[in-house]
Amino acid sequence: MIENDVRQIVLDTETTGLYPKEGHRIIEIGCVELINRRLTGNHFHVYINPQRTVDEGAIAIHGISNEFLEDKPLFSQVVDNFIEFTKGAELIIHNAPFDVGFLNHEYRLLGQHLGKIENYSSIFDSLTYARKKHPGQRNSLDALCKRYGINNSHRDLHGALLDSEILADVYLLMTGGQFSLLDDSEKSQGAIEQVQRISTERSRLKVLACSDEELQAHQSRLQAINKMSEKPCLWTE
Repeated sequence: MIENDVRQIVLDTETTGLYPKEGHRIIEIGCVELINRRLTGNHFHVYINPQRTVDEGAIAIHGISNEFLEDKPLFSQVVDNFIEFTKGAELIIHNAPFDVGFLNHEYRLLGQHLGKIENYSSIFDSLTYARKKHPGQRNSLDALCKRYGINNSHRDLHGALLDSEILADVYLLMTGGQFSLLDDSEKSQGAIEQVQRISTERSRLKVLACSDEELQAHQSRLQAINKMSEKPCLWTE
C-alpha cells in the first residue's frame, strides 16, 4: 500500500448462540479486505472449535454442526493471525455490538494482555448507518440486498465469509452517495443502483460524426417538418 491508502475489513462471525455472558463462543470468522473502496481479493476465514455444544437454534441459522467443528483450531490458535489481518483497519460490521461483544469475550478468556478489539481497529456499524439513511424501513442484510439490487439468492444459510462478501457490496453501494432520483422506495432505489453499476462497467461508446451530405439531408428534413407542422420544429430551436 502507498501512504494514505484507506484499508477497511468487512467482518462477520457465526456463534454457538446469542449471548457470550451465557458462555457462547465464536465458531466462524469471515473477513474481506477493501483498499480505497475496492475489493482486493484478500480475505481471512477460519472455523473454530468452541469447546462447547452449538445451540440447535444457531445450527438452524448457519448450518454448522458440532461434529464439523470437532477438529477445528481453538480461538487461541488463530487469534494472532486474526489480529495481524485486521490491525489498523476500519472494521465494517452489520450490528457491530454483537460481533464486537463476542470477539472481546474471546479476548478476555485469553487474558487481559489482549485488551479489546477497539484497541486494534476502529469500528463502523453498517446497521446503525442504514437506520439513519433509511429510517422506518427494514435494514437487515437481506432487506438491504433487495433495496440495492444485490443478488443474494445463493445465501440459503448464514456463513461468515459469504455474509462479509455480501456486506461489502451493500456497504459500497449504501455509502456511495445519494442516487435516488424518483423516490425513496426500495424498488426505485435498487433499480437506480443497478443502472449505475451497469453504466460504469460497460465500455465507452464510439462516437460517429455525420458527413456533410448527412448533415444537409438532416437539415432538409427538419425544414420539411416545419412546413407541415403548425408549430416550429423543436430540433431547430
